[in-house]
This record gives sequence, structure tokens and C-alpha cells, in this order.
Amino acid sequence: MIVTETTSYQEQFERFEQELGTEKPQWLRDLQRRGLDRFRELGFPTTKLEDWRFTNVKSLTQQNFVTPLTQRVPGQLRDAGDLAAQALLDDNFHRLVFINGQYAAEFSRIGELAAGVQLTHLGGLLRSEPQSLGDQLGRQACFDDAALTALNTALFQDGVVINVADGVQMETPIHLVFITDRDEQAVASFPRNLIKLGKGSNIQVLETHVGSPGATYFTNSVMEIELDEAAELDHYKLQSDSIAAHHIALTYVNQRGTSTYRNHYFAFGGALSRNEIACMLDGEQVETVLNGLYMISGNQLADCRTRIDHAKPNCESHELYKGILDNHARGVFNGRIHVHPDAQKTDAKQSNQALLLSDDAVIDTKPELEIYADDVRCTHGATIGELDDTALFYLRSRGIPEPLAHKMLIFAFANDVVQGAKIEALKKYLEAVLLADHGLPPV
Repeated sequence: MIVTETTSYQEQFERFEQELGTEKPQWLRDLQRRGLDRFRELGFPTTKLEDWRFTNVKSLTQQNFVTPLTQRVPGQLRDAGDLAAQALLDDNFHRLVFINGQYAAEFSRIGELAAGVQLTHLGGLLRSEPQSLGDQLGRQACFDDAALTALNTALFQDGVVINVADGVQMETPIHLVFITDRDEQAVASFPRNLIKLGKGSNIQVLETHVGSPGATYFTNSVMEIELDEAAELDHYKLQSDSIAAHHIALTYVNQRGTSTYRNHYFAFGGALSRNEIACMLDGEQVETVLNGLYMISGNQLADCRTRIDHAKPNCESHELYKGILDNHARGVFNGRIHVHPDAQKTDAKQSNQALLLSDDAVIDTKPELEIYADDVRCTHGATIGELDDTALFYLRSRGIPEPLAHKMLIFAFANDVVQGAKIEALKKYLEAVLLADHGLPPV
């Protein structure tokens, strides 16, 4: 069935093919064509689908989002310079900046890299060495049943490529900054990011998404991650988009034996945001840690979805997601742990906690355990509550004003997730967000 809501994206695809098609290798043109065809077959997800039951993306079909073919010249940019400066938590980090989906060399800075580290942007590599990505691009991100992954596959132009050789230990974090600059038309961007770590390698990646205040735009991001044996990746994501933005991101992770993946997700912006993480534990002694914190108010909707596949024995996974909701905000958490028949000695823990600051705030939580092995230790739990009146009374009785007492209790609720960040500059930023008036980020 061809869904009419997909027509504008088909038209953009055909425009890209006409203007850029000759620059692409045939395998890439075929991949993107398959992505478009599958997106047209699936259409935008609706609330009739179980995985989207609590998240209505109808607003995406009511706006004509346009993907720029090329990045505007610096003199035509409106807010990008200020946003780039504000997003830089530490100027010493390696930095790749993208504006409206296109690499922005003038704002990027890559310092001296260790031997065996490739850090570049996808668009440039596809032009210079396209065959080097033929067996990596699309290997993790299957779009058979994922419409938004298919859409990203059809329309991506740029993104990040990080390839790290065996045994490389990078001390300096890599900062990926995705900026949407306001335009006369609502902008859509489709970042496609690839990270591949060799045996025993270790890096930290910070991913930041920001946009012009009040701007309406659509970000559809896909990240594919491969970790070889004993590799270790700390992946931090800071989603601080415009309050009118739509942000849908999908991260696919494949882990081999003894590797470690830690994902720390922090969300404050966006009218509608959905962050999906799918981890395949494809080796023994693998460790996966997924932590998340979202703080929303007004009519914002934040949807967090995780899936962890324990495919091999003797692996661990730990999840902790916390939400702070005010006014009419709505949060969604769906966490699935799938233990395959051969995955004996699995140790999996999942916890979802929500703090409702308003009687009108809503949280839909759905923890899931799907276990096909008999020698496992798996737990999950969900709690929903309000600020503790007794604790609030105690603080006020000690002379602490009520607004400050509220902030202290909110800070205490979220602090264990914040303290999981190893990057000191990020930790200070998050602490400032939690202590700011109205819970708004300081940028």
C-alpha cells in the first residue's frame, strides 16, 4: 500500500537522485532506493502499532519538512554560530559539527589523532572512498519493519564515521554536534553515523542535538555501532532541541565477547522526541549499561525505548531510566529484555522511575522480560511518584524556601543518573539544568 503522507519524501528523494545520483556508487543508490520503497510500503507508524501505541507522530505528517541539498554559506546562517559556541562543553574535545544535516568544517576541530583512528564525515568519505563503507553501512540498521530507519536510509546525506583500530585508547572525547539553524522552511535532517571499534579499543563519544529557539524541524537520526572483543565505548547523548522540534533517533549496537557499551541519554528539548536503542549481545562476558534521564514540561512528549538481546551466555545488562514531568507533559518508557535459549547465566536488571510534578502529567511505562533460558537472573521494576511531602516539609522547616526545596528534591532524584557521566564538563552542565529555574537548559 502506498501511503500519501510519504509523497513529499519521495519527491525529495527523486530530487537528490537527479542532482547527486551520479556522485554515488551503485550499491549506495540501490540501498537508498530500497529504503525509500520500504518506507513507502510501511508509511509513518500509527498508534495502532503496539510499539507506537503511546506515541502519536501525526504532527510529522501535517508539516512539509524540506531537506537542504547543500549547507548554506556561513554568512547566510542565523543562529548556528551562537548555538555551536554554546554547545561546546570543552574546547579541547575533538569536534565534528553538522548544520541542517551537512558537515560544517568552519565550526569543526579535529586535533591530533592516535595512529589507527579514522574520524571523518560520511559525505566526504562516500565521495573519496565509497567502497570502504560498502560492508559497514546498513549492516546493523535493518529497516524491514522500521519505517523511520527506512526513511533515514533513503535520505541521509552526511554523518559521522569513526573507525578505531585494535588496542587504541583515546583519552580525549569526541564531540558530535548536530545543529538545526532556523530557515524560512521547516528543515528535515537525516544524520547517519557509523562507529566501529577494534579489539581492546576504548573511546568516549558525546552526541549533542540543538536547534534555533522556537524553530520547527525534524531530525531523524540513525547510528550503527560495532564493538569487537574487549572494546569499550562510553556513548553520551544530550538532546536539547528546540521546544517545537521533532526528534526521532535509532541506535543499533552489536557487541562481541567481553566488550562494554555504556549509553547515557539526557533529553530536555523537543515537542516530540523518541529515542530507541537496540543492543545485540553477541558474545560471552558482554556488559551493557543503558541510563537515561528526561526532564519535560508543557505539552512535550518524550518516548524512550530500549531492547537488549542476550544472545550468548554469561552476559550482564543494567538499565536505569528516570523521568521528571511537569504541566501536561507525557513520558513513555518501553524496555524489553530478550534472553535467547542459549543465553544461560544471564544477569539483567531494569528499572524505570518517574517523578510527576503536576496532576496533569502522564507516564506510560511498559517493562518487558522475554526469557527462553532457565538459568538466569532477571529483574525489572517501575515506580511512579510525586515529591515527598515529608521531605519537603523537613527542608522548609529548616528555613529553605519552597522553590529551592523543590529543586533539591528533584536534583536528588536525578543525581545518580547524572553522576554516571564520566565527562566532567557534561556533568556540570547537567547539574546546571537540574538547578535552573523551570527546569530549562541554560543554552
